[in-house]
Amino acid sequence: MEPENQTWVSEFILLGLSNDWNTQVSLFVLFLVMYLVTLLGNFLIVVLIRLDSRLQTPMYFFLTNLSLVDVSYATSIVPQLLVHFLAEHKVISFLGCAAQLFFSLALGGVEFVLLAVMAYDRYVAVCDPMRYFAIMHAGLCRRLAICSWISGSINSFIHTSITFQLPMCTNKCIDHISCEILAVVRLTCVDISSNEIVIMTSSIILLMTPFCLVLLSYIQIISTILKIQSTEGRKKAFHTCASHLTVVALCYGTAIFTYIQPHSSPSVLQGKLISLFYAILTPMLNPMIYSLRNKEVKGAWQKLSGQFSGLTSKLAI
Repeated sequence: MEPENQTWVSEFILLGLSNDWNTQVSLFVLFLVMYLVTLLGNFLIVVLIRLDSRLQTPMYFFLTNLSLVDVSYATSIVPQLLVHFLAEHKVISFLGCAAQLFFSLALGGVEFVLLAVMAYDRYVAVCDPMRYFAIMHAGLCRRLAICSWISGSINSFIHTSITFQLPMCTNKCIDHISCEILAVVRLTCVDISSNEIVIMTSSIILLMTPFCLVLLSYIQIISTILKIQSTEGRKKAFHTCASHLTVVALCYGTAIFTYIQPHSSPSVLQGKLISLFYAILTPMLNPMIYSLRNKEVKGAWQKLSGQFSGLTSKLAI
């Protein structure tokens, strides 16, 4: 590229999902409702875990972290998306774009690692239940959670730093709903083939390494469950993993189907749909999955509801 075609831009334009006003208003209402449900659902999960002593276990400690990740990931993308649905000029500043890219990459990586940590927790619970609390002690749980946050953050910091040091062309339009890394890199005025390879390799490693750990954990879990003699015992053992396994299938399944394919990287439309899935749908569904399929969470919710009803009755009197 000629030097005059290169520039250091101060802002970008996000093209989003649609240019039709009525469609944008409809999407604004839909995504606003889903975002509020996400905030409420994850907030209730965290509150229940904090208030109910029966939920003060390693599994729910990690679930609290997962809820924080989900809310943070959704918040890094959805509010800006909602504003742009109603804005005439859909711009985002250079620093705002860099921050959004950093947080979305970091939180996505944290979630994948955290799900692998939760799989290990379920492995210990099913395969070595007598030593569960001795193995999964508070110190180890904290270290595993910290490692999850640090690994995602380091990976994101490296990619964000590399991406925003590249010279940008005069075209400032990002054909995406947010500052997604491949969409931003494609605006540069230099050859990005090596960048794309590094990005995809890093994504695969951060995705496939935790997935392999999850797979190994569940191979051992299923093997142990099949050795249980009683049907009731097998059902109880499987029930302890059902919620986590459902979330794993949602998160890893979509990512693997999208990225681990023999053809090239996802299309622009696929990229937008994937971002919407992880920013809106997954954070909204996770609390529902853990609430609807988990007796302890349902019991804690019923207890809290009963206490609230009792307090309301006393105040009314």
